[in-house]
Amino acid sequence: MLEQELELDLEPIESWMPGGRRGPGGRLGPVVMAGPCSAESEAQVVATARALTEIPLVHVFRAGIWKPRTRPSSFEGVGKKALDWLATAKSETGLATAVEVAHPRHVEACLKKGVDILWLGARTVVSPFAVQELAEALRGTNTPILVKNPLAPELSLWIGALERLNQAGLKRLVAVHRGFANYSEKRFRYSPEWSIPNQLRAKAPNLAIFCDPSHIAGKRTLISDLAKQALRFRAEGLMLEAHITPSSALSDVHQQLTPAELYELLDNLSLLKCAQPANSHKKSTQNNDRIQEQRLIL
Repeated sequence: MLEQELELDLEPIESWMPGGRRGPGGRLGPVVMAGPCSAESEAQVVATARALTEIPLVHVFRAGIWKPRTRPSSFEGVGKKALDWLATAKSETGLATAVEVAHPRHVEACLKKGVDILWLGARTVVSPFAVQELAEALRGTNTPILVKNPLAPELSLWIGALERLNQAGLKRLVAVHRGFANYSEKRFRYSPEWSIPNQLRAKAPNLAIFCDPSHIAGKRTLISDLAKQALRFRAEGLMLEAHITPSSALSDVHQQLTPAELYELLDNLSLLKCAQPANSHKKSTQNNDRIQEQRLIL
């Protein structure tokens, strides 16, 4: 029996996503968005964004401001004051910005400060009530929204979140595969469960699906292999955590890359060739030197 398609009224991603482009055969070249797990200070945000501009494929700067942590003793983000830091980074680098939202007041604050892309996290997507409140807050804006998979490995929850947003008139949607909670998983922080995003693709062929290998991995040494796997599964984009000095990060220390490590990862995936100028070898050396210099600023 053929899979029943999910009817979503969407705008083509290449018409609105920074860095979205079609390559040979009409396939969307992978979009790369990167940035720290959390915005911690203006210096950290701006230095990281500046370093990421040296990586040709990075067009979107992501950063967490409100962090829905499991326990209240964990760092839960600095809140809306970080929106000014992102605005500064955007002004200085030209990178689009992306922020996680979990409450209508987050939406209001982000739109007021000109954030380009919002995303719904795994802990939010598990609640239809929360998603519906966000959909109503976004109604009439057509703001680009990334929808991460729910923590639970339930495709219907993921689909339901996408439907609620789409029915509120939001046509710029992307699903993000970030792994699922699984207590038997030993190697990764979250279980990839590749079959679930594959089922979503079968049901919604017009929906772009990105992968967040940083959250699946939980360890920076595992990110590269997961990114390769995601591209084999035809992911249209990668969402990666990058911090100017990961060792001093206030959250997710072990899964954040330095900008230099991110550059190397994308280069090893052969993703930078089409984005670099003719003098790519010289540019590559200059990029890595500049990225290292940015780390010394802090």
